[in-house]
Amino acid sequence: MRRALGALLAAAALAGCGIDLDDDQEPPGSTLRATIVDTDGNGELGGGGGRRMVERTDLAPRGNAPREAARIGHLTDTHVRDEESPARVPFLDRLGDPVTSTFRPHEALSTQVLAAAVRAFNTEAPQGVILSGDLIDSAQRNELFVFSDVIRGGRIEPDSGGEGYRGVQQASNPDGQFYRPALDAPRIPSLLARAQRPFVSPGLRAPWWPAVGNHDLMVQGELPPSPATRAIATGDEMVQTFDPSLADRLEGIEGSGGGDSPDLRDIPRAEIEELLGRGLPGPTVRVPADPERAHREPAAMVRQFRMWSQVSGDGDRLNYNVDVSPGLRLVVLDSVDRAGGARGAITATEVTFLRSQLANAGDRAIVVVSHHGLHRARGGDRALRLLGRDANVVAELHGDTHRHEIRPVRTSAGGFWRISTSSLADWPQQGRMLRLVTGPNGDRAIETWVVDHTGGPGGADLPGAARRLSYLDAQGGRPQRFAGTPADRNARLWLPRRAG
Repeated sequence: MRRALGALLAAAALAGCGIDLDDDQEPPGSTLRATIVDTDGNGELGGGGGRRMVERTDLAPRGNAPREAARIGHLTDTHVRDEESPARVPFLDRLGDPVTSTFRPHEALSTQVLAAAVRAFNTEAPQGVILSGDLIDSAQRNELFVFSDVIRGGRIEPDSGGEGYRGVQQASNPDGQFYRPALDAPRIPSLLARAQRPFVSPGLRAPWWPAVGNHDLMVQGELPPSPATRAIATGDEMVQTFDPSLADRLEGIEGSGGGDSPDLRDIPRAEIEELLGRGLPGPTVRVPADPERAHREPAAMVRQFRMWSQVSGDGDRLNYNVDVSPGLRLVVLDSVDRAGGARGAITATEVTFLRSQLANAGDRAIVVVSHHGLHRARGGDRALRLLGRDANVVAELHGDTHRHEIRPVRTSAGGFWRISTSSLADWPQQGRMLRLVTGPNGDRAIETWVVDHTGGPGGADLPGAARRLSYLDAQGGRPQRFAGTPADRNARLWLPRRAG
């Protein structure tokens, strides 16, 4: 069971007093220049020196590659959320694994964090930015449109329902298992009020290319939208505390596995619909209804992403290619299982599309993008066999794990790098830059470095406060080691030499 954040922070320096928040204080940015560190391990973040690139020669020896062939950014798992939605289930954390991180102490700040990441990426001057899924949290219309507003720039209105915050973090909620910033350490009394205020996003200066994740198309990343879920999302009742009888109700459902921690992944969809039809699971409070919270169908979501980003293709699955430069092609694959569930699925449609893109790429290097990663998605093995036979494939880029990780994949064609990037929802709240570089003798490498969103390291503004709370969070913070090793963050990844 989740423990209250305040109990974890009993020794924090600010446990007994409140923090006054300022406007966004800009920096940080590229970790090549500076980093954010907890120097003495007491939970307080501050500035540190930059980090050099680690030379990775797992696939090829170090060479000479001084010329930039392409430069792109990677943001993933931004999880822009309507934290006031009645359809959210933050109390499910208490059922235990596999249900984790349905509540985060900084969840009211997802739009401000994304805008801060946009500001940081604009200083890196990418030719384009790939946003590889779970861009919103629960397939809601208002989440989709506020995400787009942040990415495209302009006035952002994060509040939903009636004016002001109404949710599980209110000081009036007696459930101390949730972090309530007006009461619990670290106390930030103005956080929720400030989080609902309109602000201005600068918008990405570069083109952006989306992939879809399970949270973009499924309710809470698990359940296909339905009349029952829409009624809850647009309704005026919210569960603000955990009902212990919920575990007993789930335990009695065939396929849930029983025991103390029912496995929600095994519960048939029809059984979940029946459960929802009985009403919300626990005591409720009245909140202002909002029709903009309606869950949208996956096909409508795909059409909207395609229209906004102006990427090619048609149909209900988001598969397309982008030629970033004469030297680099991105192939983006849809990995969301339309039947529901968090696990990815690569269908015959993706395999056919990928085969055609590899065949007509010419001499371009190829980066394949999906949300889940081909090695983690059902049916992904067929796509991986295609990659293994093509010497032009230099990288596979994915999100979903919320973790920085870089692994070599050795193949009959020489090999490529599998690269995942951390989320904006959990520590370390970073994105990633990638630069393809080449040399006169066929030498090639991918240079990659991670980028902190803007905001004061000490947490004195909204983005900085979100970063600090994400660091302290028991489920998504420093204990999870999502930041990876130094070799998973800033690295020069040498590639097999291209013949000729």
